[in-house]
Amino acid sequence: MENRNTEEKLLSTRRKNEKRRKRRRNIIILIVAAVLLFFIYSYNFHLKNGRWPWSSDSSSAVMRMMETTQQSTTVYERVSTPVVDISGYVEAYDTQSVMLRASGTITGIYVEEGERVTKGQLLATVDNTSQKYDLASAKLQLERAEVNGTSEKELELYRMRLNTAEQQLENTYAYALFDGVVVSVKAKIDDYFQAGTTIMTVIDDSKYKSTVEVDEIDVQSLEKGMTATLNSDSAPGVNYEGYVSYIPMIGRYSSQGIGVMDVEIVIDNPPAGLKPGFSFEGKIDTGVEQRMLLVAQSAVTENDGVYTVTKLNEDGSTQTVTVQVKYLGENIYQILSGDIKSGDTLVYDTTTGLGSLMMNMNRR
Repeated sequence: MENRNTEEKLLSTRRKNEKRRKRRRNIIILIVAAVLLFFIYSYNFHLKNGRWPWSSDSSSAVMRMMETTQQSTTVYERVSTPVVDISGYVEAYDTQSVMLRASGTITGIYVEEGERVTKGQLLATVDNTSQKYDLASAKLQLERAEVNGTSEKELELYRMRLNTAEQQLENTYAYALFDGVVVSVKAKIDDYFQAGTTIMTVIDDSKYKSTVEVDEIDVQSLEKGMTATLNSDSAPGVNYEGYVSYIPMIGRYSSQGIGVMDVEIVIDNPPAGLKPGFSFEGKIDTGVEQRMLLVAQSAVTENDGVYTVTKLNEDGSTQTVTVQVKYLGENIYQILSGDIKSGDTLVYDTTTGLGSLMMNMNRR
């Protein structure tokens, strides 16, 4: 019985080993067949193309690179908007930080916060006992010198001393520089302040002003004196007017990386509800619509100050056209003259376009 079991186990082991050998043999046959087929394919590919499949086709790569550098763009027309949207914050037209020009104890505060003042009105004084004494002494010295027949050079020195004493006394007074309203008072009688310290603030609230950001393209349409129609949440339902009072010569980049100019708006008759620090929105009326022929900056090539574009004709040929252009920002040129119209297709080499772009960036 034991012998029979042992024989069965040996037979089973022999069968498993035979199956493993057959499986390895089949795998080897498949691998050899795959390698043989790959070499047959590679040889035929080499006969047909003159290269092995795994080698790079340098000529094709160059052709593809040349194809990818050739780009096209379309000339388009844009009608400039007759209005420019603006927003900002109101500030006083003029502000006076009332400062003491002499150190000492405050002897007089003659206005209160919210009080209206007129140009030249006395606002505050500082103790001037010493300055009055110096002035009286200088006057007496000059009078004695004149009576005693002192030389003209010495008399001139006495007069200079008198003028200095008069100025020092004047420095103990603070006056309003324009008509306005007192918006803050930081001093009271018997307080001691150093010269140059601000003790109150006066603003001119007869009109307001604001500095607004205008896009570098839109600013092309602005002129001084143009009317701005404004509105504010502080005066709901009320439209009021301002005007463009200042357009700077130099722009800057905004936090979004866009070229802008800080244009000043003046509001002559602000509504009662509008106060410095309040926000507003509005539009500047630029008048007549302008039609502009525009093209991407990359399509324009510059060489020694001459600008050209390459126009694609209907028959597939190309034509180099000399143009006059104006840079509007945001990688856009306006075509001012040249045989170009809206809808024309321009072709350009991206390498050339990039070079032109870099030259323009350096020039700006």
